[in-house]
Amino acid sequence: MTDIAARATAALDAVTSALPAAEDRAGQRSMAEHVAGAIEHGRHLVVQAGTGTGKTLAYLVPAIISGERTVVATATKALQDQLASKDLPFLSAQLAEQGIDVDWAVLKGRSNYLCLQRLRETNDPAQARLELDDMSAVTRLEVKKLGEWAATSATGDQAELDWNPGEASWRAVSVGSDECPGADRCPMGQECFAEQARRRAQVADVVVVNTHLYGLHVGSGGVILPEHDVVVFDEAHVLEDIMSDTVGVQIAPGRFVTVSATIRRFLDDPQLVGSIADLASLTREALAPFAGQRLTTPLPQPVTDALRDAQLKLTRVGEAVQKIETPIEDAQQRKLRAQRMITRAMEAVETALEAGTDTVPFVSGSGDQPRLEIAPLDVGPTMRAGVWEQHTAILTSATIPTSLGRRVGLDPARSTVVDVGSPFDYGEQALLYCAMHLPPPKSPKFRAAVADELIALIGAAGGRTLALFTSWAAMDAAVDAVRDELDVPILTQRDLPKPALVKKFTESNETCLFATTGMFQGVDVPGETLSLVVIDKLPFPRPDDPLLSARREQLGPTAFSEIDVPRAATLLAQASGRLIRTATDRGVVAVLDSRLGSARYRWDIIKALPPMRRTKVRSEVEEFLRSIRDA
Repeated sequence: MTDIAARATAALDAVTSALPAAEDRAGQRSMAEHVAGAIEHGRHLVVQAGTGTGKTLAYLVPAIISGERTVVATATKALQDQLASKDLPFLSAQLAEQGIDVDWAVLKGRSNYLCLQRLRETNDPAQARLELDDMSAVTRLEVKKLGEWAATSATGDQAELDWNPGEASWRAVSVGSDECPGADRCPMGQECFAEQARRRAQVADVVVVNTHLYGLHVGSGGVILPEHDVVVFDEAHVLEDIMSDTVGVQIAPGRFVTVSATIRRFLDDPQLVGSIADLASLTREALAPFAGQRLTTPLPQPVTDALRDAQLKLTRVGEAVQKIETPIEDAQQRKLRAQRMITRAMEAVETALEAGTDTVPFVSGSGDQPRLEIAPLDVGPTMRAGVWEQHTAILTSATIPTSLGRRVGLDPARSTVVDVGSPFDYGEQALLYCAMHLPPPKSPKFRAAVADELIALIGAAGGRTLALFTSWAAMDAAVDAVRDELDVPILTQRDLPKPALVKKFTESNETCLFATTGMFQGVDVPGETLSLVVIDKLPFPRPDDPLLSARREQLGPTAFSEIDVPRAATLLAQASGRLIRTATDRGVVAVLDSRLGSARYRWDIIKALPPMRRTKVRSEVEEFLRSIRDA
């Protein structure tokens, strides 16, 4: 064991002993040793750590002990907020007792922070009319309330609010990175909440960001985040997708609406401002026929024509804005923001027009709300140059696809891959049931058979069910078919926002929750409330997904095993991971897709799941569920 590893595991033991339900976790110690070794030797580490391992402390403690500045990139803002509000305060307090000081900071995208300059403009009598005329009465009241909150907030972070302002209200007092002129050019630059967060991050030992912001950092050439030695990608199974989104370019019609609204606050020329607003409808008309499709390079002529038109009009309005001089400070800020947005829009348009064979242009969204996306065909080269060659990286998740390293460009010679297992006894606690007697998913009889299976299983469980579906239509059909046949409450994903929905589900032992792929991960319901997780079908990605289609073509015959099977296995494992959250939980994962028991690739998927006992006999499942219910 290396020196850092020895000190890290000793510190970890002291920290975990202070937890309310302290227990020895061999996997956590093993992970901490591997993380310490990776940092000390400058090797990348890919570590699979099953649910309950305690991976957050397992990577934070050795990173801090090593003395290397570390950026932790989380897959979601919710996990980022959990680290900031729970994990890091606890850890820093415990390490302080060992004489180890930890300076940590949270950094989010600029639009997450209230902008004091925008707030000042809404309160300035000489300028407020420009801001308030278009606001509803409710928005004006909420803006006033946000101003009162800003006067007492230490961070200006929207996550601090104990109420949810409307989108228009928050937009009125915030700016995005495409709009902000920067601290040096803003009169509120010193007081700025976003800049304060950046300054805290510049001197912190640990900086917590979300992976989306890290992707923007990589795409910008490394200018957004402070210098760092180590980067941890938590929930790394989504790394490729997030990087594809953030290092590429997206152009939606709404972008031009936002640009025109920003310009209108400064430029009194309805014709010029209107020409930018008109680009929204022109872009929508050009993109709508291609919704859901991959585009050729060069881009189709209607799309190219719309982008050329946008280029011309943005140039004209940019020249008009440049010519205006004003002694009014707030007006100068509006000018700078307008120029910034015009420039960023121009850059996006030019990047789209220059799309080459190393990119995948496609139109996402619907015909009513299409969005042009230019994604890299392979994120590996960008990741190598922007991450792997500059930092030591720790990639961790409860489920790591075997192809992850190859997909993101990790050099096998400089990488270590380990699986530290899980603290749970899945063989005793959980049962994996494959309903082999059901017709195949493409059969017209499948939905009716799913409904019958749900009624039987939920009846045996006495409710306590999270039923997950690969489409909204399948969820709706199942709810309609079973609601009147069961005497337990059923919630659906359409009923409430996700946090409120999970809370309501957790509060009742009998309630069932029917949801879609959005809840295959990120749902934590320990205890008696959940004893049955049902998945209707193997969650393969859509065969017509434009970006994945291009990557499949690049791989050729191995595409299904390199892309489709790992993605389905990872998502199914994430869904299965909703079941066992503590050492005392017991339950069943029921997969109603017979391919799990018959397809040639079935073992590739089963091996990605927790090591549960397996059965194809429903009566055995019902008996196990009744024993849990009646315990």
